[in-house]
Amino acid sequence: MTLAPPVTREGGTITATIQDSPGMRMLYTALNHLDDAAERLQLSPSIHRVLRSCERTLKVALPVEMDNGEIEVFTGYRVQHTNARGPGKGGVRYHADVSLDEVTALAQLMTWKCAVLDLPYSGAKGGISVSPQNLSEKELRRLTRRYTYAIMPIIGPKKDIPAPDVNTDERTMAWMSDTYSMLQGIAAQEIVTGKPIALGGSLGRADSTGLGVAIITESTLKRYGELVEGATVVVQGFGKVGYWAAHYLAQDGCKIIAISDVSGGYYNPNGLDPEAMLKYTKSSPTRTLEGYSVPGLERVTNEELLCLKCDVLIPAALEDQITSLNADHIQAKYIVEGANGPTSSTADKILHARGIITVPDILANAGGVTVSYFEWVQGLQAFLWDLDTVRKNMRRFMDTAFQQVCDLSDSRHVSLRQGAFMLGVSRVADAIEQRGIFP
Repeated sequence: MTLAPPVTREGGTITATIQDSPGMRMLYTALNHLDDAAERLQLSPSIHRVLRSCERTLKVALPVEMDNGEIEVFTGYRVQHTNARGPGKGGVRYHADVSLDEVTALAQLMTWKCAVLDLPYSGAKGGISVSPQNLSEKELRRLTRRYTYAIMPIIGPKKDIPAPDVNTDERTMAWMSDTYSMLQGIAAQEIVTGKPIALGGSLGRADSTGLGVAIITESTLKRYGELVEGATVVVQGFGKVGYWAAHYLAQDGCKIIAISDVSGGYYNPNGLDPEAMLKYTKSSPTRTLEGYSVPGLERVTNEELLCLKCDVLIPAALEDQITSLNADHIQAKYIVEGANGPTSSTADKILHARGIITVPDILANAGGVTVSYFEWVQGLQAFLWDLDTVRKNMRRFMDTAFQQVCDLSDSRHVSLRQGAFMLGVSRVADAIEQRGIFP
């Protein structure tokens, strides 16, 4: 399958329209970044064509018996972009908007992310088109086991290693690991990462993506001469990434002035307490921030939250949040992308022209896949690391990647996003050239 569907190109850039689906717009954005990096690297047209292509795409029908006895059929995907630098690595998301275009774009972005961090992986991604909040735990378990069975021919500890993503967690990974192990007749806990500790998971995995975002945020502030203490931060999203990023940044002295979740945005110029907000969600009937109130708090829309004046904006929800429609109104000095693909390629150009520094997702949110790599290594060796070892190595990987991206961006006079893509694409292209094309 070719990543790029037939599209109209203007001035070398794939042009998306408002009629296109979010997944298609995300795919266009990913391809535009690849094409820009290939042009700047003067990549050979042959290698460029290989990188624009998708090695393997699997679409599966998932019949599941519901609690009422009825049979529902869900659609699932697993996409493997390339195996140039190692086995596939990428999460599995459960969301109503999951589509083949979205999963394909995310698989490609995982390739560059792993290459930027210099992990021995290639990119993959999976997902099921489902609203998980409408399913019981038993229905989710049956759905997960059926999905694992359906994609089992193309996954494996040395082939493709799934992980948690949007609306999936260590419980989901436990079900996947057990299903694979039972069907194979072997103990293969290393088939997935992000598992419970009792099943071979890694210490430090649960908060790793958010912690990585916090590390990169602080590194960015320091590099550009800003103080971490007192820096104002807006966080879009209060899930596994947004909460932990806000937690660690607040812990280090940043002022979190706005946070949002599915119920809307919450703004307080005097600062918010992420711990108190998390505690509220655990007792809230909707498990959201709906109804949360403290002195000085204002309710804002998602659109208003993105355009608040702040030092750092962290979009940590879903893709395609900063677009040509709102990029001119962003007031942050720095954007650190906690989500995958939150900024369109058109918006990225607008932000760059306005002098807003954006740290791209393939660097900023790579803490999760980095610790997933550590978990995989621990699983293969059957040797558990302590938390200090995990955190020390994670920071080393993140700091090295940040420095390399910044150095390349400075030397080539390009944005951090362009530098990150150039670094990732060059490493994958080199691997393909060294291996040669089979046969």
